[in-house]
Amino acid sequence: MSTKEESTTAGKVDFKKLQNGSDIRGVAVAGVEGEPVNLTEETTVAIAAAFAAWLVDKKKLPSTTKLRIAIGHDSRISAASLQTAAAKGILGAGLDVVLYGLASTPAMFNSTITEREDILCPVHGAIMITASHLPWNRNGLKFFTNEGGLGKSNISDILTRAAKIFSESPMISIGMKEAQKINYMEQYTADLVNAVRRGAGGKERPLEGFHIVVDAGNGAGGFFAASVLEPLGAVTRGSQFLEPDGMFPNHIPNPEDKKAMESITKAVLEQKADLGIIFDTDVDRAAAVDSSGRELNRNRLIALMAAIVLAEHPGTTVVTDSVTSDGLTTFIEGKLGGKHHRFKRGYKNVIDEGIRLNTIGEDAHLAIETSGHGALKENHWLDDGAYLMVKLLIKLAAAKASGEGHGSQVLSDLIGELKEADITTELRFKIDQSHPDIGAGGFRDYGEQVLSNLDKTVASDPNLKKASVNFEGIRVSGYGGWFLLRLSLHDPVLPLNIEAPSQEAAVKLGSAVLAAVHEFGALDVTPLQKYIAG
Repeated sequence: MSTKEESTTAGKVDFKKLQNGSDIRGVAVAGVEGEPVNLTEETTVAIAAAFAAWLVDKKKLPSTTKLRIAIGHDSRISAASLQTAAAKGILGAGLDVVLYGLASTPAMFNSTITEREDILCPVHGAIMITASHLPWNRNGLKFFTNEGGLGKSNISDILTRAAKIFSESPMISIGMKEAQKINYMEQYTADLVNAVRRGAGGKERPLEGFHIVVDAGNGAGGFFAASVLEPLGAVTRGSQFLEPDGMFPNHIPNPEDKKAMESITKAVLEQKADLGIIFDTDVDRAAAVDSSGRELNRNRLIALMAAIVLAEHPGTTVVTDSVTSDGLTTFIEGKLGGKHHRFKRGYKNVIDEGIRLNTIGEDAHLAIETSGHGALKENHWLDDGAYLMVKLLIKLAAAKASGEGHGSQVLSDLIGELKEADITTELRFKIDQSHPDIGAGGFRDYGEQVLSNLDKTVASDPNLKKASVNFEGIRVSGYGGWFLLRLSLHDPVLPLNIEAPSQEAAVKLGSAVLAAVHEFGALDVTPLQKYIAG
């Protein structure tokens, strides 16, 4: 894209529309019809300069102290150019820049708490250029200080500043000679290796004899095989898609994606491996597959992590998102003796709730979402997919050393009593924002009207029981299962989750929802109608 084209495109950008919760995301590469570029190099310069200004205000350090910001990125094809743009914005604001190149999101946070002046750590702030599992043409930015990832209000503040910076000085030309390059991933991987060794009683190669396959999906997680598993003694033969490729030619790097999970499962079975590990693009999410090909993700991963954490911290609270199963609650509270605190969807919501509970005196050590975002108190409440896998590796190594067992059956046995629904589905109802029924309050007010009507319907149905404690949408039990209808965090969509012991029960739950929402003309309930019709 030429400078003129960039300037024209950036001039049309509504910076506020780049906000996606606690992240910034946009279209960074042209080529997909109907998706104009709105995250250009110029907008990135302004956003980075805004973060620099925000950080100066936040830190309130003496004027003689020159703040330092690290920048890393995943494997996306727009990553290098946006890293350069972000560096220019920071340098133009008068701060120092350290370039990490290919990195993981968790590593960027860790760089704010690592104390090693020889690699210029700790940095005062960090930027990760990533759009997680989104398609190749997208990109985005995540921001960190030593207090963790920034929240929604911080991002809103930064984007307001960015719009002002851009309008006042749309073309910022700064040389890159002042930016220093550091391979921080060497430090980050060494920390992971040392964590496993400590957890395994100080053994140098505690994974000797284990065969573990890694699938990085051509994202940034390829380092885990050679830099973490192999130094610990594991064989990683058959690991796949470790090379960075921002076009993601093999499958979407996403532990929730069916094709991705089928791919790692196939690799585990073909290699007769003990365990499979899969990461998303920027390694803040992960999942596993045991030697039998059983997927350890979503509710199973939460149950597994809960079993490990509750053995270390008896009675602790486990915070999850709103769509976790009733079987998980029974497992955490009935089998493990913990407390299940179900909260709103959105990984930052879940993590922040875990932090909040501790501040009011409720012991919580794990906050984890069904998407694979999981954070532990012991790891600074950072959603780190690699660290979650480290906890599994420690369990494997410890079980082998104690004679408790060998291989991933040790992990599978931990969740042997987890009751899972036979039928699980998610349907999404779009709200037509151009429909005449949409009032001045927009899709959010309309969605709340839908939920309010469902609430009234449930109250009059003796077969249904509304959850007594619920932080999002309407959650209802009935016919041996449950459903949750909620309003999406960012989009004009009402997702419906149903879990039931049979298809007949699932249809009954779905029919109850349809009876309450079918008269809302702006709501597309076609997916539910088709589901009920079979």
